[in-house]
Amino acid sequence: MSDKQIEISEVGPRDGLQSIASIMATEDKKRWIAALAAAGIREIEVGSFVPAKILPQLADTAEIVRYARTIPGLTVAVLVPNLRGAQDALAAGAHKLTIPLSVSETHSLKNLRRTHPQVLEEVRGIRALLEQMPADQRPSFEGSLSTCFGCTLEGPVSEDAVLRLGEALLAAGCDEVGLSDTTGYANPVQVRRLIRRVWENLGRDALHGVHLHNTRGQGLANVLAAIEEGITTVDSSMGGIGGCPFAPGASGNIVTEDLVFLLEAMGYPTGINFPRLMQAREILSNALPEEPLYGFIPDAGLPKGFQYATSERRALA
Repeated sequence: MSDKQIEISEVGPRDGLQSIASIMATEDKKRWIAALAAAGIREIEVGSFVPAKILPQLADTAEIVRYARTIPGLTVAVLVPNLRGAQDALAAGAHKLTIPLSVSETHSLKNLRRTHPQVLEEVRGIRALLEQMPADQRPSFEGSLSTCFGCTLEGPVSEDAVLRLGEALLAAGCDEVGLSDTTGYANPVQVRRLIRRVWENLGRDALHGVHLHNTRGQGLANVLAAIEEGITTVDSSMGGIGGCPFAPGASGNIVTEDLVFLLEAMGYPTGINFPRLMQAREILSNALPEEPLYGFIPDAGLPKGFQYATSERRALA
């Protein structure tokens, strides 16, 4: 049993919903997010501040942020593509901002319509905006290094480019960087090596979290490699919904339900309760009846005699 708690950051309300045709009703989103928090998930990426004409699925993000802020103990995270998005996120009250910087510049132009220098200029603008706020009221600011293991548009991605852009994000004003396997290229050897290189070159505090996809079936293996290296935050999506609509073939988010089981079974406490997690899944299923949901644990159930990683978690079962 490990005394290191792994934080699962649920990205379904953003990364999941942005990639499906259905538009989830605002009130259903609220019920879903409340149920996820009640299950013990302490960080949820609830939306993205992008123009509604681009992602109508996320047009209600400001309202969702304001609602999520009322849930005690929940860190409300959002994706922002630029300074304007950050301004809207701050007005709504988000606790955490993430701006994506694709290591593949081809993907960056598809995703944000911006080159690397242009994205870094947006980062500097956001940092200047944050500096105008009292220090104890500033949200955390992460730069996500998207397509850092490979890109369906460009192919292989240089690890040296990942390090160079990670350093540039920190210099421009991000508090930390995250590694994102946007297109599901990564394997465990790559994951271990890149985490080590980031920590060796940018510092241990520069990286805490990873966003990994299961597009090619490597998702949970890559998670295990990451946490064994020392990563403490892992993104996942309930039912495995989502991906990136601007990267061909970028499907297959890691299934939150299966990830919780893997970690708890191995002795890594997550603070998440399975029956309550299944209640949240039922809300999602009822709200999006036409969308397929994935996961082995929801189908098979917990094994007989299963125990959570800590006695406190077992008491919740």
